[in-house]
Amino acid sequence: MVPFAVVGIVLWIIAALIMLPFRDHLAKAGHGDWFGIAIAGALWGIPGLLTMVVHDRNRRRRRARAASDSFKTDTPTAP
Repeated sequence: MVPFAVVGIVLWIIAALIMLPFRDHLAKAGHGDWFGIAIAGALWGIPGLLTMVVHDRNRRRRRARAASDSFKTDTPTAP
């Protein structure tokens, strides 16, 4: 999931950089909020990225625990 969050943040940053030279023109046309929306999208992507990092780490830990539990046997050994 981390790559999706990173791509989303990068796309918002690219959109903001593309709009940066046109801020005045966008404001005159009544679309001045779009630059702020792009910045907000990039900033809100950071908590999403951190959430995905924690989620992936926990999923890896659960899978490793399940794999190690599957190798354990509960059968008693013969004397």
